[in-house]
Amino acid sequence: MVTSQPGPAPSPADAGRGGEVDVVVLGLGPGGEDAAGRLAEAGLRVLAVDHNLVGGECPYWGCVPTKMMTRAAGALAEAGRVAGLAGTVGDVVPDWSPVARRIREVATDDWDDRVAVERLQGKGARVVHGHGRLVGRGQVEVDGTRWTARRGVVVATGSAPAVPPVEGIGDVDYWTNHGFVEARELPSSLLVLGGGAIGCELAQVAARFGVRVAVVEKAPRLLPPEEPRSSELARSALEADGVQVWTGVGAVAVEAEGPGGAVKVRLEDGQVLSAERLLVAIGRRIDVVAAGLDSVGVDPKARAVPVDEWCRVTDGVWALGDLLGQGAFTHMSMFEADVVVRDVLGQGGAPATFHAVPRVTFLDPEIGAVGLAEEAARERYPRVRVGTVDVPSVSRGWIHGPGNAGFITVVEDADRGVLVGATSAGPAGGEVLGLLALAVHAQVPVTTLLSMPYAYPTFHRGIESALRALA
Repeated sequence: MVTSQPGPAPSPADAGRGGEVDVVVLGLGPGGEDAAGRLAEAGLRVLAVDHNLVGGECPYWGCVPTKMMTRAAGALAEAGRVAGLAGTVGDVVPDWSPVARRIREVATDDWDDRVAVERLQGKGARVVHGHGRLVGRGQVEVDGTRWTARRGVVVATGSAPAVPPVEGIGDVDYWTNHGFVEARELPSSLLVLGGGAIGCELAQVAARFGVRVAVVEKAPRLLPPEEPRSSELARSALEADGVQVWTGVGAVAVEAEGPGGAVKVRLEDGQVLSAERLLVAIGRRIDVVAAGLDSVGVDPKARAVPVDEWCRVTDGVWALGDLLGQGAFTHMSMFEADVVVRDVLGQGGAPATFHAVPRVTFLDPEIGAVGLAEEAARERYPRVRVGTVDVPSVSRGWIHGPGNAGFITVVEDADRGVLVGATSAGPAGGEVLGLLALAVHAQVPVTTLLSMPYAYPTFHRGIESALRALA
């Protein structure tokens, strides 16, 4: 049943009979919520629809709570480095309870979206909790109730955790990131299927809180889209925390081993691994049919929704966020939401471009990247130069001491003399990435980057060394 929150009436019709509005926004994750709020503030009648929590994955199960986890896990690791820097400390005893409490009470309001709903209502949008889908241009159904959108429909229905086609997986009690984030207690052992950013981050967190952890990644290396050296760094970081890592081998069967989620997993090479808990973190999937985008011609089996430079699927239908396949990141949905809002309002400005997508894997060390990795750049450009510097050889890295593993790599299209990709791995690697992301996005000439001063002693000063190493 659709439950409507108080808000400005979109038409004389009530929620049960539908009606007409200017814009319907389907999906209220970060990008959808932002688009709905801004369009309402601009004076449009906006119906904002989501069957789940307003705010979406990021504040409740993604970025915010998981980075609280990595912050806590990092504090444990730093405590262990005191002996090499500042003296001695007593035994450090991990305790998950303050982390779980902070996630529940501070980050998520115990998974209650009342504040987010009221924030969106305050901007003038009408919020409806229900299952909405596009049924044609300008037409939306919310749990069977038909709405007409005069100006158009913004589809931002996001993605869900993908589940591998492994024998028996439907018969066991496994976690996705939701189960991990909501856990009041951690298991004694954890088997992670998937060595991407989510799998690696949660594996390191669990290991630092005393959990016996194994990671299984079917691809030849962890973090497959990134530089091979990033994969090596991630593996060495996990193994240093006691995580067992299997790459180049997938799971073929899963079976329950006992009560409470305990499982046995058989790998392609015949090995059998067991753990108290199974975490599935192989990536995300979109559902074109559930969103109703097939009603306007999108392939029902599409793994990404094709759009033009204004995120238009067709006239009067826009899509943003995970649906576009340009990175399942909050910052990309917000970036795309800005493009959509400006287009709906006819404000013009810059269209969407995706040559400089930044991303960070929040391991210790952080692994940030933007644009193309070297291999992808060599497939696209005839002449590529690459420069690399190790963080421990940069003055700030040497000063930092324990915990300074990392590197900075820059990838240049030599014919144009601009960077097309970069990686910043190490302490504050995601923050150092900022300058590199700007350079790739704005296509700043390498000669210009080499003509500017870099503050000393900083981690970002290593960018200058990497640029000078271009060869």
